[in-house]
Amino acid sequence: QVQLVESGGGLVQAGGSLRLSCAASGRSFSSNAMAWFRQAPGKEREFVAAISYRGMSTTYADSVKGRYTISRDNAKNTAYLQMYSLKPEDTAVYYCAANSVRLGGAARGAWEYNYWGQGTQVTVSS
Repeated sequence: QVQLVESGGGLVQAGGSLRLSCAASGRSFSSNAMAWFRQAPGKEREFVAAISYRGMSTTYADSVKGRYTISRDNAKNTAYLQMYSLKPEDTAVYYCAANSVRLGGAARGAWEYNYWGQGTQVTVSS
């Protein structure tokens, strides 16, 4: 059974940092793109960041560009999202996603991802 399990969320003050992890099990995603999305209360799920299968290509939402960094460790089958300079508007449930396209690039659309984690809550206080 394929699973993506996020961890690292929590409560942080504005200006603080958090590092999210997404550990995959059940199959290797070393040949597949991975991404992070988030959903705030009352809002639709939105793209945050994506990384290609080797990590050579990344793409970010404008709202997080320069503050967030996505990375991956294929030996550990894990993706990460390092978040700096957090703002109250970053408060959301953060979801990890992986697609099944072999040698996939850093895709931005939620419809391009087949596997999803359960999410981890990030709350930024002002």
